[in-house]
Amino acid sequence: MRIRIHNKERISVITLGCSKNTVDSEILLKQLDANEIEIVHNPSALEGGTVIINTCGFIRDAKQQSLDTILQCVNAKKEGRIRQVIVMGCLSERYAKDLIDEIPDVDKYFGVNDLSNIISHLGLIYRKDLTHERLLTTPSHYAYLKISEGCDRRCAFCAIPLIRGRHRSKPAGRVLSEARNLVAHGAREIILIAQDLTSYGTDLYGRREIASLLDRMADIENLEWIRLHYAYPAGFPRDMIRVMKERENICKYLDIPFQHSSDKVLRYMRRGHSSRDNEELIDFIRQQMPEITLRTTLITGHPGEGTREFRELLRFVEKYRFERLGVFAYSEEEGTYGARKYVDTVRESTKNKRAQVLMEIQRNISNELNKNKLYRSFKVLVDGRAGESYVGRTEGDSPDVDNEVHIPVTSGNLLAGRFYSVRVTGFDDYDLTGIPE
Repeated sequence: MRIRIHNKERISVITLGCSKNTVDSEILLKQLDANEIEIVHNPSALEGGTVIINTCGFIRDAKQQSLDTILQCVNAKKEGRIRQVIVMGCLSERYAKDLIDEIPDVDKYFGVNDLSNIISHLGLIYRKDLTHERLLTTPSHYAYLKISEGCDRRCAFCAIPLIRGRHRSKPAGRVLSEARNLVAHGAREIILIAQDLTSYGTDLYGRREIASLLDRMADIENLEWIRLHYAYPAGFPRDMIRVMKERENICKYLDIPFQHSSDKVLRYMRRGHSSRDNEELIDFIRQQMPEITLRTTLITGHPGEGTREFRELLRFVEKYRFERLGVFAYSEEEGTYGARKYVDTVRESTKNKRAQVLMEIQRNISNELNKNKLYRSFKVLVDGRAGESYVGRTEGDSPDVDNEVHIPVTSGNLLAGRFYSVRVTGFDDYDLTGIPE
């Protein structure tokens, strides 16, 4: 059933999950804006309007957050504070039938590729000419740019291919056009994202084209930082490192999710790379770019991980001292190879304890690395103000997930979206304090 939305009605879009969902929501918001819909960023201020929830269905905690948000909005609808609730994204793509049965008060569920259907359901006009334009929800000086969708990898623990489908690269011309448009509207930093960034181009051009894409993007005038997220280790295109090294506006920053270091666990994970492969790749990257910030994610408690394998993981972290690191406890996901083939025998308490041990090691590493930055100067992008400090980031920090630089407001009138040379005057485990030079 289509629900006619009047232009004066207010709509709020709640985005959960990763930066790829952020991009999807921004495309939706552009369509709503083109239909002259009033967009309300605070759902509690809707006063009877429509809430659209863009959900995450990747891991257990993210799914629970999505469910909790749906239920909160459904309760608000029952109380008359919201007129209708629409759910889109990964959770409803994966569990649509179950959700319809269990939470029938949601007005409509949509999957990850249903943007035009959502617009049609609302009784609005879908603008094909705006398909690749967005209404940014990030500060205007940085933006995420999705260069591909889906993934052809078959990692045992991952449901992304089930949700998002096979790997599909966006044509290079379109990527560059979007990048230029973002810069024209004020973006000074573009963060390239994908489920598998380093496979970019294999489906369109028969080869990995990420290095060529970066080289061309680096020519865009006024684009000061290009940042790379989610580079898969297996089949890593080493020519990308050459381009990163040569082009000054490509951040010396790379997010590579190694997930584990034990050969046994990596085989269970079906990652397609070994512990030796991991180490050779890290050594190569750091040899080429000693100043690089490496970010990785690891999983504890995956089937195949015993005490011995966990100790191997500890040694890996202690040896390579990643500048940025995140840890997830293994979550068995329905439909994945791991859920079908393995028995999840590691206790939840053990998974979580191992994750805590790793993060404690990482806390100490981060503290030591920050201490080495004391009294040095760094190029810092100011994101905004929080209390009595301006908050910014170095080249080695991605928004929301990495460290910050705090600059006292007494240092002067700093502007969000501007770059400053900042001298580090203090540090803690994860963040820096500094003053402009």
